[in-house]
Amino acid sequence: MQGKVWVSEAFMTGYTHDTYISTFTWRYGSDAMRSIYSEEHKRKLLRQVWIALATAQRDADLVTEEQLRELIAHKDDIDIDRASEIEAEIHHDLMAEIKTYAEQCPKGGSIIHLGATSMDILDNMDAMRLKEAMALTLKNVKILLEAFIEKMDSYAEKACMAFTHIQPAEPTTVGYRFAQTTQDLVEDLKALQDVYGSIRGKGMKGAVGTSASYCELLKGTGITPFEMEAKVMDQLGLKAFTAATQVYPRKQDWRIVSALSGLCCTLYKFFIDFRILQSPPIGEWSEPFGSKQVGSSAMPFKRNPINSEKIDSLCRFVSSQSEVLWQNAASTLLERTLDDSANRRFVLPECFLATDEILMTATKVIRGMQIHETGIKRNLDTYGLFAASERLMMELGRKGANRQEMHELIRNHSLKAWSEVQEGRPNPLAASLKTDPVVLSFMTEDEVLASLDAEGYVGDAPKRTRLVIDEAKAAIGK
Repeated sequence: MQGKVWVSEAFMTGYTHDTYISTFTWRYGSDAMRSIYSEEHKRKLLRQVWIALATAQRDADLVTEEQLRELIAHKDDIDIDRASEIEAEIHHDLMAEIKTYAEQCPKGGSIIHLGATSMDILDNMDAMRLKEAMALTLKNVKILLEAFIEKMDSYAEKACMAFTHIQPAEPTTVGYRFAQTTQDLVEDLKALQDVYGSIRGKGMKGAVGTSASYCELLKGTGITPFEMEAKVMDQLGLKAFTAATQVYPRKQDWRIVSALSGLCCTLYKFFIDFRILQSPPIGEWSEPFGSKQVGSSAMPFKRNPINSEKIDSLCRFVSSQSEVLWQNAASTLLERTLDDSANRRFVLPECFLATDEILMTATKVIRGMQIHETGIKRNLDTYGLFAASERLMMELGRKGANRQEMHELIRNHSLKAWSEVQEGRPNPLAASLKTDPVVLSFMTEDEVLASLDAEGYVGDAPKRTRLVIDEAKAAIGK
């Protein structure tokens, strides 16, 4: 076809690389999510809506059984080539699909879209896709939570250094670090489930939401527009908004992507922390790394956290899209404007595809990650002593020492030890405190060393980790 191509050849013959295509067409997201947002699936859903409408109108004796059977017989005969030819002439994508469908149905074609406006069909189709996409997302969140549960269970007791202000602070456990994210993921799952349960279609309400065309059409049939709408929506498995304009309230789109953005917030935080922990100076975690994987074109030794970086990059994208949808909702002037239409064609599918890629990659990383015991021990040996000195101070206080005097004594020992650590030498704090005569006047050398055991200074982190495991299992029905 010469001139403007209204539907890309990518949808008709498979994509090629000699023109721009979206990275979501081939790089990011699963085949399952791409299928939901494919042109073919979209057109099949449109036909489901038309069939549901015709079925309800058959009950009102406006459509014959023969006409309905013909529509059903051709519900999967999608012809994007033909629809594209028609659209190039008439410049209306939905009418092009109606005409294509009608050409396939000589008897039923005349009643397709009877009484409807475009958005009666498109918005109900969109709601069906949103439910399908959210269902797939919920499934993948639960799979990711299972991976986090496994890690919490394995490392609930494993002590490691915690950091505040990106500075060594006190010990925590590896499992408890996972628990922080898991707790947020459980809340994200609940928010997504709530949004999923609230997804509604426009229903069948006509050009400005008053059902005027259906009121006229159904006169004398004994069926009201409310009853016809209920029949249609029951067949589609959707609830309808009680009130709508030409479109369903665009705030629904904003709520959905805001929930996805909340999930991305949780995962962004976890994986930027992962990137810090993979840095060799800390060196406690690392991503899976293939035997032939290349980390850098210039530096052969590099093992960059490319999966975590990709996750954070895509999370930024998803979070930014809620602003577009906020504008769509806020700028729906009076009963309808069309300035949301173009961006919704890619914002909604790309947010789901990006989230899909994020969840799949996150699950792969969590399942295959390495936790380096040597790095954890090195950091505990280097920095954990400073934190454990707090416990020594409390123990000295319990044995009758003056708390303020012990604070000053330990502070002086710690400052000298920090100087040694900064020079790259082993931490001498334990050796200096266990021989301090003032300390030894209250405690034995063995008691001092026991108090300075950083691995035992994790409070109730293991118990709290187990509680989060229980909460997460309950959330995913385990």
